[in-house]
Amino acid sequence: MSIGGVGAPMGVDRVMALRAQILERNEALQRANASAGAAPATEAKPPSFAATMDDALKSVNQGQQQAGELSAAYERGETIDIAKVMLARQQASVGFEATLQVRNKLLSAYKDIMSMPV
Repeated sequence: MSIGGVGAPMGVDRVMALRAQILERNEALQRANASAGAAPATEAKPPSFAATMDDALKSVNQGQQQAGELSAAYERGETIDIAKVMLARQQASVGFEATLQVRNKLLSAYKDIMSMPV
């Protein structure tokens, strides 16, 4: 019973920290949308698939680099919170796994299209 009592506050703190992070990102997105709405829309053309994929891959790469830098800094003994390091590593891992799944689905769709009779 004492294990549940000890683990419960840490879980609550983590959930509250994640909630605060989500709220911050939501406010940042709302500000970005408001500023984008205020700017005149000269180009109504949606971005290409290649540009979207390029942005996604760059984002995943940036997340992995950030996680690597945080891990290296922690290993050097710098004052970095271990929770921050682990969260960055998990985010990088999830981003990589999602990218891998997208790649697998794209390859599967390409193979299906190529095997269709003309």
